[in-house]
Amino acid sequence: MENMIKVGMADLAVCKYPDALTTLGLGSCVGIALYDPVTKVSGLAHIMLPDSTKIKNNQNIAKFADTGIEELIKQMIKIGASKTRLVAKIAGGAQMFAFKTSTSQANDMMQVGARNVEAVKAVLKKEGIRLLAEDTGLNYGRTIEFYSENGQLLIKRVGKESKTI
Repeated sequence: MENMIKVGMADLAVCKYPDALTTLGLGSCVGIALYDPVTKVSGLAHIMLPDSTKIKNNQNIAKFADTGIEELIKQMIKIGASKTRLVAKIAGGAQMFAFKTSTSQANDMMQVGARNVEAVKAVLKKEGIRLLAEDTGLNYGRTIEFYSENGQLLIKRVGKESKTI
């Protein structure tokens, strides 16, 4: 049995087959699973916010889509992945709470899940990484498990059936 490596909130980790990666409690956060199908090197990031440039004195690069994905790619290359072969699957980005606000700015601030998904897709595109599948949005939390054996992402959805993408 492989070793299941836990990735915390605003954290990331990489592994090689036969190990696997998991992260719990994705609400508005997004789990980004990157995979090199040739070397079976996998990476998983649990990002909380879309953009590090909006935060002063930020110490945690894994918290943001822009810096977290960049770091994940670097760490994967270190253990044998090729950037040109990397593919991605993402999950999370839920709208966990319904807000009735009068200002569009306040409403925009509450759309963290959708903004996270958008930011993740933009970074993947900029890095030239193909997004193979996603399970994002809606209004429920997710726990994911990413298997380096075959690049499968198991999504356990709160109050719903699990699915694999």
